[in-house]
Amino acid sequence: MGKRFDEAPFGIDHGPYLTGAYAPVFDEKVLENLEVEGEIPADLNGVYLRNGPDQRFEPKAMHHPFDGDGMLFNAHFDNGKVTIRNKWVRTEGWQKEDQSGGSEYWGIMSSLKESQTQPMKDTANTDVIGHAGVAVATWYLAGEPYLVDPITLETLGPAPYTAAPGYGFSAHPKVDEVSEELLYFDYFHEAPHMAYGVVGPDKQLKHHVEIPLPGNRLPHDMAITEHYSILHDLPVWHCEEAYAAGRHKILFNADTPARFGVIPRYGKTEELKWFEFSPCFLYHVVNSWEEGDEIVMVACRFMPVINEDGAIDEARTAKNIAELRMDARLWEYRMNLATGEGKEKCLNPDLNVEFPSFDSSRTGRFTQWGYLVDHDPDTLHWTGIRKFNTTTGECVGSWTDDPIHAWYNEPWFAPADNPESEDHGYVVTFVWNDLTKEQQLQIFDARDISKGPIARVKMPIRVPQGFHACWMAANRIGNAA
Repeated sequence: MGKRFDEAPFGIDHGPYLTGAYAPVFDEKVLENLEVEGEIPADLNGVYLRNGPDQRFEPKAMHHPFDGDGMLFNAHFDNGKVTIRNKWVRTEGWQKEDQSGGSEYWGIMSSLKESQTQPMKDTANTDVIGHAGVAVATWYLAGEPYLVDPITLETLGPAPYTAAPGYGFSAHPKVDEVSEELLYFDYFHEAPHMAYGVVGPDKQLKHHVEIPLPGNRLPHDMAITEHYSILHDLPVWHCEEAYAAGRHKILFNADTPARFGVIPRYGKTEELKWFEFSPCFLYHVVNSWEEGDEIVMVACRFMPVINEDGAIDEARTAKNIAELRMDARLWEYRMNLATGEGKEKCLNPDLNVEFPSFDSSRTGRFTQWGYLVDHDPDTLHWTGIRKFNTTTGECVGSWTDDPIHAWYNEPWFAPADNPESEDHGYVVTFVWNDLTKEQQLQIFDARDISKGPIARVKMPIRVPQGFHACWMAANRIGNAA
């Protein structure tokens, strides 16, 4: 369609998230033999995948980023060379609109997932993970996951493991890359409000239990350790009055504690143990692990808005959560399974950081290093990347091309082929500059990101600002046919 990088293809009547750095692209590309400043490491082999919204047709109402059609971008590294692709996830909703040639659905600001009169599209636009040789694209409101070939980005179809007996699939399942098991939760408006499941390396559902909650909740993430899963019950839920009117509106309740439930990986409902902490919301966990009787979870704690009188402003906090205006701090939670005691502390009070990553081959095991983005906190505007010590909270390295005009994507750690330490590898991310109108894929030495990119791959197409990414090492990419 030849859209300019900086224009608003659908005008401005649908809100800001279809303009500028958020504006969609309309062409699927395969980019090879791109100009590279620096050198792509020969021991960087695998694929970096990033998921995000890319609205294909003019929307019916005000637009929220979670409404956009899921579009995957990837960077496939092979012995010092890189091929970049982008392709929409062919969800059921995408295919319906492909046939009609226009928008058939409403967005989360004007409808509910269950609405019959104003249906909402399940877009598979939020996260992407690697499991059992393929990529899995997921959606914010516990939708239907889609399997995708991680190299070609061809949609293989809906995942088979939520058909029985689950209801859906959360945006952030976790994969234990040692056992190749996938752990997930689902949440829904009706009692018991949550379910938890385990999928094996054969892509078959192995375990599924109900998780009773006091009421409807809107959790976003979970965590796992080698033997346990950690589920979230947070004081954020649907406004029942708005829900009855067919609208999606969230509330934050400062009188309700945050709870984390620890359950054995294949545990029964009655084996779940809850731990209470200060009221908050969590969008994203960094990682979790076991230390003796304690479960340790490091996360990005969404900081509630505080009024002049020192009380939490519930309305403004809920609004910031809904609009993804993140003010988050690196936080540690400890849950003692023997004593039932829970402890929490802020690891770094000064830096607003979110969208974390780490060496995913160590998911559920201790990781000393995490890689996060600096948050603006304007919606999805990430101005740089940082490396943190997850034990001390110390920032040990950072980089930005431009603290005002650079838009970073979620960075992911990619181990070198024969790593000698946890941080022996690379950090990979897409970066857009809204002043120079330049798009790059940048590669950093993870041991010293402060020295800047060791390679900049210059791209002729923009990557619209989106959500989550992952790294799949070459030995985890299977035959997706």
